Amino acid sequence: MSAEEELGTAGVVRRAVGAAESELASRSWWDADATDYLAEHGPDIGDTDFVWCPEGMREADVGLLGPVAGARVLEVGAGSAPCARWLVTRGATAVALDLSGAMLRHAAELGVTSGVPVPLVQAGAEHLPFADGSFDIACSAFGAVPFVAEPGRVMREVARVLRPGGRWVFSVNHPMRWMFSDDPGPDGLIVTQSYFDRTPYLEVDGTGRATYVEHHRTLGDRIRDVVAAGLVLDDLVEPEWPPGRETVWGQWSPMRGALFPGTAVLVTHKPGR
Repeated sequence: MSAEEELGTAGVVRRAVGAAESELASRSWWDADATDYLAEHGPDIGDTDFVWCPEGMREADVGLLGPVAGARVLEVGAGSAPCARWLVTRGATAVALDLSGAMLRHAAELGVTSGVPVPLVQAGAEHLPFADGSFDIACSAFGAVPFVAEPGRVMREVARVLRPGGRWVFSVNHPMRWMFSDDPGPDGLIVTQSYFDRTPYLEVDGTGRATYVEHHRTLGDRIRDVVAAGLVLDDLVEPEWPPGRETVWGQWSPMRGALFPGTAVLVTHKPGR
């Protein structure tokens, strides 16, 4: 049974949605979809690898986190935690946080089968259950940030748990993608709505209850959230689609990737020593 069938998804709407409803929908969705998602995309993300985006950009190649050996690292929205496990193999002490219990159960199983277990914490990104200054680095590869109603709170929470000088790097779907339908083919090249329309996308059941929620922020919004949290933006990476990569991953495809960016990676740090 698919996640849509299990949750009774009956349609799509655009409307305001608060933090509590959004979090409940995300928890329910990823609990229902975890097994199917990993069956489809597990080979793309690997069991012990750090892939930033569907363009296939790997941390091993780009080093956006800087030196990780000896660092205490928090992965936000870790899913099955392949990135956290990769960090451990590079000498970091990593903690993987996710909202979904089902995803974390897969993470626990993969920790055993890969021989690289990591501590797992179930919590939402808007309320991190850690003391101030607990981590040297925080990271998120398409985890949590696009799905929360208050991304500015996520930025403030990450800033709080980072030590001075700590780095926070996160990837999200590129904001300009909001204008297009989630279609990897020719129909996905047609603008269907305004870039400036921030009304959330919801899938709902027959009663109107949200079963899936995704939130849009413009690129300017993302940068303002970072700056308002007291963080410094060091870089904005827009990965190009690599020549010869034929992978189709949801809305990402070679055809669309050749024309406009699908991912934005914001590289930031907390001021201080």
